Amino acid sequence: MKNKQKYFTAGEATKELKISIDTIRRWDKKGLIKSFRDENNSRMFSLDEIKRIQNKTGNKTNKFKILKNKNKSQYTAIELFAGAGGTAIGMENAGIEHILLNEYDKHACETLRTNRPDWNVVEDDVRNLKFEEGQADIVQGGFPCQTFSYAGKKMGFEDIRGTLFFEFARCVKEVKPKIAIGENVKGLLNHDNGRTLKTMIFVLEELGYKVKYKVLRSQYLDVSQKRERLIIIGVRNDLDIPISFPKEKDYIIPLREALHKCPKSEGQKYPEHKKKILELIPPGGYWRELPQKLQKEYMGASFYMGGGKTGIARRLSWDEPSLTLTCSPAQKQTERCHPEETRPLTVREYARIQTFPDNWKFAGSISQQYKQIGNAVPVNLGYHIGNTIIQMLEGEIEEETEEPIYKQQQMFAFTS
Repeated sequence: MKNKQKYFTAGEATKELKISIDTIRRWDKKGLIKSFRDENNSRMFSLDEIKRIQNKTGNKTNKFKILKNKNKSQYTAIELFAGAGGTAIGMENAGIEHILLNEYDKHACETLRTNRPDWNVVEDDVRNLKFEEGQADIVQGGFPCQTFSYAGKKMGFEDIRGTLFFEFARCVKEVKPKIAIGENVKGLLNHDNGRTLKTMIFVLEELGYKVKYKVLRSQYLDVSQKRERLIIIGVRNDLDIPISFPKEKDYIIPLREALHKCPKSEGQKYPEHKKKILELIPPGGYWRELPQKLQKEYMGASFYMGGGKTGIARRLSWDEPSLTLTCSPAQKQTERCHPEETRPLTVREYARIQTFPDNWKFAGSISQQYKQIGNAVPVNLGYHIGNTIIQMLEGEIEEETEEPIYKQQQMFAFTS
């Protein structure tokens, strides 16, 4: 029988050691500390063991900064589905000039024009755009994830008409850039049992490109956020250019650094009943830190359905990167409560976490501003992608040896 005087819940250990529940859970998940369940199904930890690990390891951290190269390169880019400009700013900071940015949302276009009057922002449906061969060195785009209507075992360029990926592929076909870059959510890996990604890769290969892809983890690329994005890179077959991806750093940027001296701004508000619940949640905690009676009341039927649901009643922590930002910080399934104050993150806090400059203004209502920021690629992630592309084009890096995932796994096999 374990002596319970020496064991604590994650919440109790947090108060004793001034570290977040997120950090304790991460150590537990990595097997750095041992835990067990008590008779109430609460996970219990040894305080002495946590202290030992805290002294031995912990996060290697770095200061927050928006990355920028001093010199411009000679390379140019066209970006489709440009949104609020996260990728474009990052690639510009790396030294790449955008000659055209296309976006359909009027508020996002206003954001782009307000901040960069010199950018060629085309507010239109991408289907109406015409492109020219040699127009740019790079074509990039964060196309939405859509299911293709499969009629046979393989689908080529002409078979995917009507989808927004087709428009991205059409731009690549017409411009014939040296590099094509696609960006999407990590879920694209398994979308439609992997067939969607398989088709995208096949189409780009059909257009004359060697293709690789990789999931990039923003928290290890100078972004204080656990955001993962799938990046697809294609290189034209006639070019002897190796494909590579940004290398992860050995440090993180804790939220405390990212939000240091963040400008004040407007933000969404919690209703009083939700505020009272969230006041009971410690930094890094979520609904499971509530007394069981309140858990049942707040979760309703979801309480009995099992599963994680760790986004509900979630409070962020200072010593870890933020969770992935969504289009709204106050929705029940994806709450992003401030580490100390019981409120959602503000618009400017959202922008800081996404590494937008403090002077980057967002157009539209508060909800529309959150949406633009939540949908964006972090600026520093865009910088690392752009910097890697420049190094590829300059012949400064070698081919990565690991095989693309789709060649390793059978999950992408088509079925009739």
